[in-house]
Formats: sequence, C-alpha cells, structure tokens
Amino acid sequence: MTTLKVEILGTGCKKCHQLEANAKTAIATRHLDADVAHITDTMEIVKRGVMKTPALVVDGKVLSQGKVLEPADIAALLPV
Repeated sequence: MTTLKVEILGTGCKKCHQLEANAKTAIATRHLDADVAHITDTMEIVKRGVMKTPALVVDGKVLSQGKVLEPADIAALLPV
C-alpha cells in the first residue's frame, strides 16, 4: 500500500485547521495510509501556485483552494 502525502496549505487560521480535520476524517473513513502535514510558510504556499487558502494538496497536486471541503468531498478526491 502506498502512503499518500496530504498537505494543508494555510497560515493557521480556523478554516485551515478545519480543512485539516476534515482531511484526516476522510482519510480514516477510506482506511488509507497517509502522512498529513500543515504548511504555514507563506513563501512555500506561493511557490506552489496557491493564491487562496486553505488549500488541499495530495501527492503534490493542488486539489482545492480557498474553501473548506467536507470530509465526503475530500474522500471522493482521494485516489483509490
């Protein structure tokens, strides 16, 4: 089983923390092995092309920007 690399990009606001919690819920629901990291460095966020936070990144691909996805929506975006 491959470990997913999930990153939440955001400065640490309430929405960023909610997206991180929802991502962890989605990962647990799908019984996936994943490393979850929260990137708060503004320069790193901009370097990845993200202009709106929070953002969800899975295996290096930006899947969402500027909104807090619900766990079910995140689960649908995760690879099988």
